[in-house]
Amino acid sequence: MRPLELIEQARESALQGKVLNRKSIIALLDIDPDSKEADKLGKVAREVAAEITQNRAGVWASIGVDFKKCPMNCHFCSFGDKWGIIKEESEWNASEVVDFTRKLVSGGAKWITLRTTQFYNIEKLAALAKKIRAAVPGNYKLVANTGELDNVRAGVLLEAGFQVVYHSLRLREGIDTKFAPEERMATLQIVKNSPLELAFLVEPVGIEHSNEELADVFLTAMRYGATLTGAMARVPIPGTPLGKFPVISERRHAQIVAVTRLAAGYKAPDICVHPPSQLAMEWGANVTVVEVGAVPRDTRNYRSEWKNFDMDTAKKWFNRAGYNFC
Repeated sequence: MRPLELIEQARESALQGKVLNRKSIIALLDIDPDSKEADKLGKVAREVAAEITQNRAGVWASIGVDFKKCPMNCHFCSFGDKWGIIKEESEWNASEVVDFTRKLVSGGAKWITLRTTQFYNIEKLAALAKKIRAAVPGNYKLVANTGELDNVRAGVLLEAGFQVVYHSLRLREGIDTKFAPEERMATLQIVKNSPLELAFLVEPVGIEHSNEELADVFLTAMRYGATLTGAMARVPIPGTPLGKFPVISERRHAQIVAVTRLAAGYKAPDICVHPPSQLAMEWGANVTVVEVGAVPRDTRNYRSEWKNFDMDTAKKWFNRAGYNFC
């Protein structure tokens, strides 16, 4: 099938509420990101986004709580103990997290994510969430991005006021990470079986990943019921094993985002791009990320927004892409 025909077929599939099949996803990812066909892909994905989201966009705000060395040593993460990047560990206290949450919520954040290292104490995380809920009113969803879960740990998160879990089967899990894919998928199953929502991006995307790999990770997200997906590009960190590889181009990143938009349809109405990209918004992403604190894509603990990308900037970018910011 020719690319333009395939794109129109993907449009129809998305608007009919279907998840696109693996073969079609790979074919869309095969389109040259610098081609006119890719421009058409992006245009159609944006039109589908307008229909599925009622043209609404929002911000996923993330607070990295602990800037700590991690023994898991993922090849793309600056926190790996083996890489020696973190010289001085630090952690945000509860009042700091509450204050920044208040700022983000007042700016219109739809999600507030507490991101921790793998072995952060779950009871401590739950206590932090309760303090946030007590101190910061608002119509936002509280998200946990932490280590592996079982039924007991998932119950602790629910009781504390979390509504969403961010968790993924990363690209080349078990190769570029020390995690067994089965272990990550066990957590995904726990979330699927619980009242918690799942957010799961295709990540961290590098130039070395094949279209087949991208499709398989995306379809894993769909299999476990993710309601938010999209694509996160790997940010090269010098000193990590994957730090030598350049970042993917903005057009390639936007293409992957556009494909997730068309492939997910109504099953995952929210499509996120990270790091932020104006082009990806124009090609179907209705969510982007504002983050502070410990950032695994960087080498220090940020007390202000990473790369100066704040709530006001996110709103401006979404408005330029024609969205109504919620």
